[in-house]
Amino acid sequence: MGLLFAKLWSLFCNQEHKVIIVGLDNAGKTTILYQFLMNEVVHTSPTIGSNVEEIVVKNTHFLMWDIGGQESLRSSWNTYYSNTEFIILVVDSIDRERLAITREELYRMLAHEDLRKAAVLIFANKQDMKGCMTAAEISKYLTLSSIKDHPWHIQSCCALTGEGLCQGLEWMTSRIGVS
Repeated sequence: MGLLFAKLWSLFCNQEHKVIIVGLDNAGKTTILYQFLMNEVVHTSPTIGSNVEEIVVKNTHFLMWDIGGQESLRSSWNTYYSNTEFIILVVDSIDRERLAITREELYRMLAHEDLRKAAVLIFANKQDMKGCMTAAEISKYLTLSSIKDHPWHIQSCCALTGEGLCQGLEWMTSRIGVS
């Protein structure tokens, strides 16, 4: 009887949490998604549209939508916003020239009604590259400290090695059930 109860309980408690992974093209979104899924680097090409995968972390199910970041696709990001609990914004830490565009896209998303309750995880990717900006520099440039109505966390990472990715997922799982 205990095993049956445990199985039934897990069916009702393992709800999925919708996550959108966004960022400019070539930031490392798809590489991060497949690091989560397979713990290995997968050769990727630019995402046209989206990829979706279920990632399970300690019995927590995340339905992760990796959305293409090319300029022509960004205007359609809002079609993915409904029921989103987490935004993962992937920043290319060596792409200083386009950080202003990343900031514009971030604040446009945060102003959207469908994302008013979403928590934001920023991955400062490509920390293995010479001359990259630190997470603190990116945080300052994106003025993250001004975000008061969304829980947020910035995490240094390297999508190729997986370094820092688990810490980001741990932050997300710690946010579940917190309102």
